[in-house]
Amino acid sequence: MRIRATVAAVTGALALSALVVPAAQAADAPSYGKADVQAAVEAARQADVDGPARSTFAAEDTGTPYALDATFSNVKVNNGKPIVVGTTNKVTVPVTYTVTHAADVDLSAADTWLDVEIYRGEFGDPENGNSLIGDDWPVCTAASATVDTCKGTIDIFPAEELTNADATTWKAFGYVIDWNDQDPFGENIDFNKVGVAQQDALATTKLQRFSKLTVNASPEPVKKGKTITVTGKLTRANWDLGSYKGYANQSVKLQFRKKGSSTYTTLKTIKTNTYGDLKTTVTASTDGYFRYRFEGTSTTPAVSATGDFVDVQ
Repeated sequence: MRIRATVAAVTGALALSALVVPAAQAADAPSYGKADVQAAVEAARQADVDGPARSTFAAEDTGTPYALDATFSNVKVNNGKPIVVGTTNKVTVPVTYTVTHAADVDLSAADTWLDVEIYRGEFGDPENGNSLIGDDWPVCTAASATVDTCKGTIDIFPAEELTNADATTWKAFGYVIDWNDQDPFGENIDFNKVGVAQQDALATTKLQRFSKLTVNASPEPVKKGKTITVTGKLTRANWDLGSYKGYANQSVKLQFRKKGSSTYTTLKTIKTNTYGDLKTTVTASTDGYFRYRFEGTSTTPAVSATGDFVDVQ
């Protein structure tokens, strides 16, 4: 398990005590900080892109990684569906893909790292974007000597990792790093001995702010021909504040289902006010259920309120 670090970095001594584990690691393998992993991966990636680089923990890294023969395909994040996240609960979504590689590339080796993560903005630049990874390394199964099918996760802790700007489209980025007995957290890394394969824009996914919708129809019961007032509220996760806030100026449908029916019919469409509140009136005609229905936006998923029954007498 890759223990998440809420602190951006740890001391060099602590980092050096961490153990390297295989990309397709067992559940009981050693653990180390998420920040450590990302720093080591970024150092290898930058060395591959820019030539000689410096790792987070060393001042004497040299060389340029060689091109590792490995490519990603068939990448799917959350089975192609948007990722919907609230304000507090951890959200885990699946990531599946295929890695095709040279026969001498061993994805299960102790010093080979492999993963697919998602990012927005500039990859590796937290000031101009964000990235998300899984708590655990993916599990890869060899389909042949040169093809592996892999399953991993993206694990999201909204209170620690998200702001409202993250409700957008994200890209998937994959890498395979063969450290060849070089210590990723050590001093004096010789990147000439490190193999790197990295591939961008493998897939896209949307991150959305979880939405809630309420309804209340009154009075109950009501006489036929009298006025029914239907109120409600549309809210969504505010990752900046860690709470749910009203979603303003959004079109919402008022729907009705007759008692004994399974189908809702739209009566009218109204808009939320500045606070996400809803209010309208209808004339009582028959027993049934009222609900509000929001069709969603690019940043917020669709949601329906639970129907509120009104007895018309």
